[in-house]
Amino acid sequence: MMKSPRRPLNPMDAAEALFKPVKKAAAPAVERPVIPKGKEIVSIRLDNDVLAFFQEDGPGWQERINDALRAAMKTGH
Repeated sequence: MMKSPRRPLNPMDAAEALFKPVKKAAAPAVERPVIPKGKEIVSIRLDNDVLAFFQEDGPGWQERINDALRAAMKTGH
């Protein structure tokens, strides 16, 4: 009966024998904010001064209006 050699004959096998399988730890759960179900395109009439107020800080004015409306929802006004 032939015994296997103590050392691998193939250099690739010798290199592979030096590495142990890596045990991957489970990634920690990422807490994500609640995302609204989506956005809808609407047409709304606003007074010129109200629109100018939200647009004066540049891009993102629609999000600022949305944030103001959401805040009003929370306060009940």
